[in-house]
Amino acid sequence: MLARLARLADVVYAPFVAFFDDVGTTVGLGVQTVLWMVRPPYRPAQLLGALDFVGAGSTFIVALVGLFTGMAFTVSTIVGFRQFSAEGMVGGVVSLALARELAPVLAAVVVTARAGSTMASELGNMRVTEQIDAITTMGVSPVQYLVAPRVLATTLMMPLLATCFGVVGQAGAYLVAVVWQGIDPGVFFDRIEQLLEVKDLRMMIVKATVFGFVVSVVCCKKGFYASGGARGVGEATARAVVSSIVAIFALDYVLTTLMTEI
Repeated sequence: MLARLARLADVVYAPFVAFFDDVGTTVGLGVQTVLWMVRPPYRPAQLLGALDFVGAGSTFIVALVGLFTGMAFTVSTIVGFRQFSAEGMVGGVVSLALARELAPVLAAVVVTARAGSTMASELGNMRVTEQIDAITTMGVSPVQYLVAPRVLATTLMMPLLATCFGVVGQAGAYLVAVVWQGIDPGVFFDRIEQLLEVKDLRMMIVKATVFGFVVSVVCCKKGFYASGGARGVGEATARAVVSSIVAIFALDYVLTTLMTEI
């Protein structure tokens, strides 16, 4: 009887133990990464390569998603506002939604799908082929050499990508509202000026920065501790993307709540 209860307890509590162990390992890697960012030797070549990969490599897809997001959101908003003869408000409402929610969240999701999955896959392959062990044997910290440049690059580039998403999304809103639906352009921009405030742009930048750091740490952690050969690398990559997206939406709620009260 006691043995059965012990096995039942293992089944019930094992997922919770695994979850908190995963969170603890991720936080530990994040702390190590931050400490290694400020300690020499500095590796500008690694950082520049990561900046190019995360920033320049993601700009087109982020802009494309931003364009269609702005267009789709504008169409839905116009349909609702038209019932109250308030189509002129669409410019301000779309800009507010892009700045506070859509731009930082969806830009982070796009970067996770493109750059984050690649980080997890690269580090996972290096782990299972023992390249990370070789780096450690040579007296080089793999966290400083492999993880820190990726995390720093993603943290720096995410606010710029979110801004790109917002600008292109607003251009898509202008295209739908003004060019196709005939809303007066003066009214369109006047509502943006009325509704959009500096605190909304600050929220976008803060959210994007936090998302960039968390996404890069989570993805690097999943790859850094991957095991089980090619199958293990694939599973680690999938878990990295899923965990990052869940973290983005959870942190979005927390940050929105905190920054709305400021």
